Amino acid sequence: MPPLRLGTRGSALARRQTELVAEALSAAGVDSEPLVIHTTGDRNLSASLLEIGGQGVFVREIEQALVEGRVDVAVHSAKDMPGELLPGTTVGATLPRADVRDVLVGSSLAGLAPGARVGTGSRRRVAQLLAARPDVVPAEIRGNVDTRLRKLSDGDYDAVILAAAGLERLGRAELVAESLPIDLMLPSPGQGVIALQVRDDDAATVAVLAAVDHAPTSTALRAERALLQTLGAGCSLPVAALAHLRANEVLLLTRVLDSRGEQWISVQESGPAADPEAVGRRAGEGLLARGARELLQEFVS
Repeated sequence: MPPLRLGTRGSALARRQTELVAEALSAAGVDSEPLVIHTTGDRNLSASLLEIGGQGVFVREIEQALVEGRVDVAVHSAKDMPGELLPGTTVGATLPRADVRDVLVGSSLAGLAPGARVGTGSRRRVAQLLAARPDVVPAEIRGNVDTRLRKLSDGDYDAVILAAAGLERLGRAELVAESLPIDLMLPSPGQGVIALQVRDDDAATVAVLAAVDHAPTSTALRAERALLQTLGAGCSLPVAALAHLRANEVLLLTRVLDSRGEQWISVQESGPAADPEAVGRRAGEGLLARGARELLQEFVS
């Protein structure tokens, strides 16, 4: 079998994540090689994520390379993936999930002065930050992890919110001022997960990925993504979710917020781990029944 071509973004974090995939494949006796693909989200750093298309701006070009046969596997941060994948593709495997939490760099939450500028490009983080600290100022920030850390160092922000998993994978965990608790900052669906997307009809690659799949992580991700699909939402909206496995059950925590964190709806759902999608769908239906569509309407109108 020739080396698997791994489609990836070009940032340091994306390359590191692809190295982790290559290591897992190598342990299974499979060679691979990275192929860097620049996405819309990487090229356009001047506009907000919603302005440049919202869902899928960090994955579209990699997905397209996959369906065109230019790569065999698309390597994604699962939190960047839209609710619906391109037809003819599926998530063939995940690596073990890393720390799901968001973290503050530059200051703890309590240490932020009123009016402090907190850098984040995520509406989910903005809403939950304001719910906890309505006296601080969320400020748009774009760019990769190193770019955001440099902007913090330059004094453009008093603190920035980042994913713990990204800092850990880059060996920068010592920069964390505070790991935000889950009840305060519920993560994005798929946060901390490296997902491997494959063509449905590529039986050989599907079989290879099955050998490296971390089943508990994939089960949790399936529940979280089913929630997104039920809501018709993507990574650019203030939708938060985290699935836990307990014995043979999936427990899914979910939250939808308005832009200021003044209103939110939370639903907790559970069910057999053998059908995580059903758990995600029920959670999504519960959120919709409680008014989630109305809360999210301000972002899509």
